[in-house]
Amino acid sequence: MPLMPCLLLESAPGRLLSLSPVDLAVIILYFVAVIGIGFYLKRFTKTGEDFFLAGREMTAWVAGLSFVAANLGALELMGWAGSAYQYGILAAHWYWIGAIPAMLFLALVMIPFYYISKTHSVPGYLKLRFGEPARALSAVSFGFMTVLMSGINMFSMALVMKVMLGWDINVSIWISALTVAAYVFLGGLRSAIFNEVLQFVLIWLGALLVAIIGLIEAGGWSGVVARIHHLNPGQDYTHMWRSVGTFTDNPMGINWIGVVFGLGLVISFGYWTTDFLVVQRVIAAKDLRTAKLAPVIGAAFKMCVPFIVILPGLLGLAVLPMKLVGEDVAAVTGGHSYNEVLPLMLARYCGPGLLGLGITALVAGFMSGMAGNVSAFTTVWTYDIYAALIRKKATDAHYLAMGRWCTVLGVLISIGTAYLAMQFHSIMDYVQALFSFFIAPLFGTVILGMLWKRATGAGGFWGLLAGTGTAVGLWGWVKVDHSALRYVAFSMNAKALAEDMFRALWSWGVCMVVTIVVSLLTKPRPESELVGLVYGCTDVPSEGNLPLYQRPIFWAGAVAVVFVVLQIIFW
Repeated sequence: MPLMPCLLLESAPGRLLSLSPVDLAVIILYFVAVIGIGFYLKRFTKTGEDFFLAGREMTAWVAGLSFVAANLGALELMGWAGSAYQYGILAAHWYWIGAIPAMLFLALVMIPFYYISKTHSVPGYLKLRFGEPARALSAVSFGFMTVLMSGINMFSMALVMKVMLGWDINVSIWISALTVAAYVFLGGLRSAIFNEVLQFVLIWLGALLVAIIGLIEAGGWSGVVARIHHLNPGQDYTHMWRSVGTFTDNPMGINWIGVVFGLGLVISFGYWTTDFLVVQRVIAAKDLRTAKLAPVIGAAFKMCVPFIVILPGLLGLAVLPMKLVGEDVAAVTGGHSYNEVLPLMLARYCGPGLLGLGITALVAGFMSGMAGNVSAFTTVWTYDIYAALIRKKATDAHYLAMGRWCTVLGVLISIGTAYLAMQFHSIMDYVQALFSFFIAPLFGTVILGMLWKRATGAGGFWGLLAGTGTAVGLWGWVKVDHSALRYVAFSMNAKALAEDMFRALWSWGVCMVVTIVVSLLTKPRPESELVGLVYGCTDVPSEGNLPLYQRPIFWAGAVAVVFVVLQIIFW
């Protein structure tokens, strides 16, 4: 999900961990494996369809795991563990209400139109539905966002390696960048997907060590809750919904309106249904039923992720002898910041071999995030910017070559943004802002385009532009005048995460209103031109001939039931 409110500090105190030869061997074996996968899959990458969409041959399980892994990077592991230490179990909202309903909606409602239209990207769908201006606007903004995100992944990994192991930050950036460039250059999306599945398994193996051993030390979940309440009286860190009736009863400074509508509706639906980084994995599936099953499988695994991401942060609250502090305080005092809770837990529980596995999980997570952004950037640049605006009638071989070399270009730009990230003390605040700038209004444009035949090209373009402008304007307003927070987030107690939720809600609302108003004032396209793009004009293939247990809607219902049960358990 959209990113954590964390900054990995360059000024952290000396290295936390030391690697044994066994640990180093585990890490080296991982790098050899990912490069080997790239070389192996190069033989299957001969056309643009192979490179950009993995030949549309992915099974439901491969596409579903890659769908989740593209989001489960080490920024997630490090950042949300730190957020859980800071805000408690409220951070799990980003994995449950902030993901599951949107993923199921993508599977059952939106995937048919992405898949039937045979688009290569979300901007490509906007071209078919709204025309070239809307596609160009979304492609340029998305391209900018992906390379910046990839660079931040590089910078964050390098900084974590420096803090944890004392490695040189420049060496870490270039090794990770060259590795990602190599295997994406060789195998394109197919290579990225299969490496993401490998990285997903490694992340679970590494992160589960902390969760299992920590629960044993704390005496189970009841022991964790008892310890947290004893050490942190007056704050509710262990309930998800009970404390969000007001802005002041929880550590985040948020209420249920921001959680349900800002996060649960706008940010999550915007991310999981329109961010091409994750949608690209699903439309690479081999058929429509497989494409619909992939997000359902992804949602089932996504519900489990808090147990390896949020739980370590809660365990840190319960068992760590020292009190972690905010980044600014840590920079002054030389103490440990929230962001170091996962490395501290690794140091507490993992000996030789196990520590190598834990570090490899973090490296795999960072590289998964980098590869996902680079492969998405390559596709959007080649099809939605280069082929649409620069060279419109080239051969497939030309676009394939452009895609390969654009991978190198994307990595080089990402390296530049990684070094740029070093100049900002609050870089993660900028990352969060990017999602409210680009993802929230994009969801408004796409959902109106799919569900409302009357939406016009002018409405789609001006709505998207107005929503993006609103988000940027509100962000700048609060930066200039902090008291504006009471109007943007409805409370001066709102922390960064709360402000993001409400800013996204504002930008989405403005996008919807402007799109509707402009569409009503302009001429719509004939319904005959909307076949395959809009509900009411498209015949979605029926699955009525299949047994119930083989239909995506059955498994989506099962996931929804488990989701509701989890909300009740952790109420």
